[in-house]
Amino acid sequence: MKLMHPIARAQIPTEPGWVYEVKYDGFRCILHWEKGNIKLVSRNDIDLTDKFPEIIAFCLANQDVLSKLLPLKIDGELVIINNAFQANFSAIQKRGRLTKKETINKASEARPATFLAFDLLEQKGSPLIKKTHMERKKLLLAFFKLAKINCTITRLNRLSFVPSYENERDLWGYVFDHKAEGIIAKRKKSFYGSGKHHNDWFKIKNWRTLDGILTSLDTKNDYFTVKVNEGDHLVEVGKCKHGVDSSELTTLRELFVSKGTKKGSEHVLPPAICAEINTLDFVKNELREPSIKKLLVNNSAADCTRAKMQIDMAMIPASIEPSNTNKIFWPAKGQTKGDLLIYLREISPYMLPMLRDRILTVIRSPDGVREQFFFQKHLPDYAPSFIKSLPIDDEIFFICDQLESLLWFANHGAIEYHTPFQTVGDPNPIEIVFDLDPPDRSRFPLAIQAANILKQLLDDLSLVSFVKTSGSKGIQVHIPIPKNSLTYDETGIFTEAIAMTIEKEYPKLFTTERLKKNRSGRMYIDYIQHGKDKTIITAYSPRKTEDATVATPLYWEEVGEGLTPEMFTINNVVERVQMLGCPFTGYADIGETQKMENVRSLLEK
Repeated sequence: MKLMHPIARAQIPTEPGWVYEVKYDGFRCILHWEKGNIKLVSRNDIDLTDKFPEIIAFCLANQDVLSKLLPLKIDGELVIINNAFQANFSAIQKRGRLTKKETINKASEARPATFLAFDLLEQKGSPLIKKTHMERKKLLLAFFKLAKINCTITRLNRLSFVPSYENERDLWGYVFDHKAEGIIAKRKKSFYGSGKHHNDWFKIKNWRTLDGILTSLDTKNDYFTVKVNEGDHLVEVGKCKHGVDSSELTTLRELFVSKGTKKGSEHVLPPAICAEINTLDFVKNELREPSIKKLLVNNSAADCTRAKMQIDMAMIPASIEPSNTNKIFWPAKGQTKGDLLIYLREISPYMLPMLRDRILTVIRSPDGVREQFFFQKHLPDYAPSFIKSLPIDDEIFFICDQLESLLWFANHGAIEYHTPFQTVGDPNPIEIVFDLDPPDRSRFPLAIQAANILKQLLDDLSLVSFVKTSGSKGIQVHIPIPKNSLTYDETGIFTEAIAMTIEKEYPKLFTTERLKKNRSGRMYIDYIQHGKDKTIITAYSPRKTEDATVATPLYWEEVGEGLTPEMFTINNVVERVQMLGCPFTGYADIGETQKMENVRSLLEK
């Protein structure tokens, strides 16, 4: 059957009778689910079944409980998840090009895809397209509940449910914060039609907008070349042909043809015509789906720079006015304050969950890592109202749980972000953290060895653990635990017992000695640091180091020979997360279900 497609629209319909969904960037396809015969078929009727074996395997493993509902036909998007609101189009596109079974299987294990179900077209072999959208949505959710499939959209799930939102403003806020592709608006009482012969589904894209220079027109295809200044020369960033109304487009075209220098089918003008360009992304040095939003008749081409484009593409909230973005913060790497802002903007969907509901302490270094710095744990008098304050006795602390707050602090020179082990209002920790601190970076292999020893001990206790570099010279091992499952006194006994066990087994390598002068080059296992109101560097926080390192979550299989803290900087961690996924995905959920029986038994001895 022909799929129902959303119609592009600039504005979100807000009158009564609409619901809203996140628009994910992937392969639109139908999941055909018959007992023992499961297929993925694209919008162009291409069979994708063999390219995504992880989806088929998941369905086969869950089909017995669903046998009474089969056959099913589910409409959805095949994606590789970055976070709950953003899919990775480049990654799914790369998967789609693979043809060899061995390569496909390796890719499906390394970065598995997810089928995001948003509509149910058939159930028990009976068509549902004459039921309303909300009726179909209700049946789809019932299917997930019957199968006991976790509906949460996460890279850990192979099949997920796309929820509807009643409030478009709330959803647009999530879409903006996560740099998602956009929103799909759907009429509640609409039936499932074919193609675009309807007024019931609309797509509203979350455009990034940048300033570029139109330098040439190719009359062979009517594409304008878009360039920006980088240093003392122009660099091409993309080509576009749509956007402005037809009369303005005709005038622009005539200008290039009549005044431009002809080079083959191209007509080239000196860099003077500036325009606002809408685009979805900038991938491999090229704008994705660019279009001309409007001409900037009063702008100077000199202002259209690569640095400004990078800030524009980051989509900084309007409440934040980036200042001194060219100021050098990391001289050894040439990294600027603008680089810090862009990094934190891009990493925020993965970092903010670790800051949520926790008092924050920041290290501010307004003139860069080589200049003066200071710790700040009290809310400044000049802080804007959107930053959450937390009065405790005579002190006012602050919480940073939203994008605006994070970027406000970054704009005021905050480089490092430290949090306690408990959430606001809770006397007990929600995580246990071991800080493995070698004497210096040259002894980092000691931290690697200690982390793997610790991992084995925790595995023996049936504890799920997570690991990250400290971003300085060590490694930190995190164990999320259920709320109020242990007191700080109890976690203190536990961390001491584990640390002493490792020290006793390897006395020449590891120590719990607090005084540096008495450690004799051994690696320090810091269990004392885990205490009430003490803090640890937050996952994905930059560090005030010469090489702009980041406290970077790792997969356990990465913790081995060749690993160094310098490998992870503000220059590459975002790309790493987008390509490999976030190793701390599911951290809070694991904490809620962490099995504590063996820890309690240990404490009772």
